[in-house]
Parts: sequence; C-alpha cells; structure tokens
Amino acid sequence: MGLDQCSVPLVDGPRVETVAASLLDVEEASELAQMFRLLGDPTRVRILFALLEAGELCVCDIAAVVDASETKVSQAMRLLRGSGVVRNRRAGRNVFYRLDDAHVRMVLDLSREHVAHSREEQR
Repeated sequence: MGLDQCSVPLVDGPRVETVAASLLDVEEASELAQMFRLLGDPTRVRILFALLEAGELCVCDIAAVVDASETKVSQAMRLLRGSGVVRNRRAGRNVFYRLDDAHVRMVLDLSREHVAHSREEQR
C-alpha cells in the first residue's frame, strides 16, 4: 500500500457526508476549470494584468504593452470576452477592453499574492 492510500475505506464518514453535500457539482467544476485554463497562457495573463493596471485599453495599446501582435491579442480578447472575463466597447474603429467586474480583479490580485507568497517561502 502506498503512502497516500488509506488503510480503511472511510476514516471520517460524517465529514465525508457533509463535504459531499456541499461540494460543487461537475458542471460548475467544469466552468471553473475552463476559467482557470484561460490563465494557462502567459500572454493572456499579461493582458489581464495590463487591464487591471490601466482600467481600459484598445487592442493596439494592449499589443504594445504586452509585446504581442494585434492578431494574437485579438484572439486572446475573443476568448476572454467569450468567457465573461472582459467587456468591450466600440469607439469608432477602435475596440476598448476592460475587466468584467470586481470578481475578476480579486482573482487576479489573489493569484499574484499567492505566487509572491510561494516565492518568499522558497527563499
């Protein structure tokens, strides 16, 4: 038996029942996993943090900030908008993007804090 295997089938039955009753369902877990997959690309992460810092930017300005092509940024923005992470508005021929809401800002801030904390612990 491996170190990460229990010697009995169930150690704390009441706790297992309580957690199972309040656990998110598979559909919600899938939606969350999809959202976190958006953070799996460094360019998209940099775009989100650029919007966090600036508030609102057009595609060409985002491309300049994150040092990526406008095509790559446009593709990223399509994904982020489709997932409800960013919103856009048109002004003439330009499209401006901003983070969708405070929840997105909070996820970004907490994620960055977590990475910084992990780095500090490794030192």
